[in-house]
Amino acid sequence: MASVGISIDRTFGVKMPILRAMAKQVGKDHALASELWDHGWLETRILAGMIEDPEVVTGEQLDSWVSEFNDWAVCDATCMNLIEKTPFKYDKAIEWSKSDDEFTKRAGYVMMARLAVGQKGVDDDGLAAFLPMIVRGADDERNMVKKGVNWALRQIGKRNLRLNELAIETGEEIAAMDSKAARWIASDALRELRSDTVQERLRRKG
Repeated sequence: MASVGISIDRTFGVKMPILRAMAKQVGKDHALASELWDHGWLETRILAGMIEDPEVVTGEQLDSWVSEFNDWAVCDATCMNLIEKTPFKYDKAIEWSKSDDEFTKRAGYVMMARLAVGQKGVDDDGLAAFLPMIVRGADDERNMVKKGVNWALRQIGKRNLRLNELAIETGEEIAAMDSKAARWIASDALRELRSDTVQERLRRKG
């Protein structure tokens, strides 16, 4: 875990398949999710996101949880297991991407990526509106942020041909920025978005 940048200060070492099995057995339980989150261990917080009820959770609770992210594993798991299933998902992506906090900001861009890949209800215009925010975050040199920005740009650009073209234009704009992080984001994203594999898949998709 440490080798891939996951904090091991408060970690039991329980594997994800075991956590998923526990979550399936428990089902949705708002009270238990809050209790597990407050314990503060990596696994209890990931499990909390799995069993929290997206129909009960409030925007204020999400803000509170996100403000306590100190690990990309908890950040990404909570975004995927809970936040993207709530009615706050789109607005929070925008709001959190403006944060100065490293993991709150990452959460904003992770949500943009997840909305592009996992949400059929977000249209092209909604995803295209994220692109200026991706440009704004591209000069952040912090590793967890720049990887989140990169992820968001790549996922939006793989949605369809129109968004691919817009994402490539965005990548070219980012490449011209005087920032090491921006140049890495652009180089990595453009390589994938222009690749024969992605272009062929998008043409088949139409």
